[in-house]
Amino acid sequence: MALQSNKTWNGVTVQNAYIKVLSYSGNKINMSFSVGYFASSSEQKMFGQEQLECSVDLDGDNPVKQAYENLKTLEEFSGATDV
Repeated sequence: MALQSNKTWNGVTVQNAYIKVLSYSGNKINMSFSVGYFASSSEQKMFGQEQLECSVDLDGDNPVKQAYENLKTLEEFSGATDV
């Protein structure tokens, strides 16, 4: 699972960037997750990475799916599509 969207990083916009949750950790209330940005799904080297946080729904989907769903609620990922 991943997302695809235009991503601006350090003033440069990458069209159709591949956005992947790399790792997560947390507790019953919140989780922190790392997101990597790639120029394409076949690119091995990230052009950017950042840490984000969100609340956790213990009765919801697995934490990785919850992280992706959280990303899609953020303005910068509003047009992202699942890939």
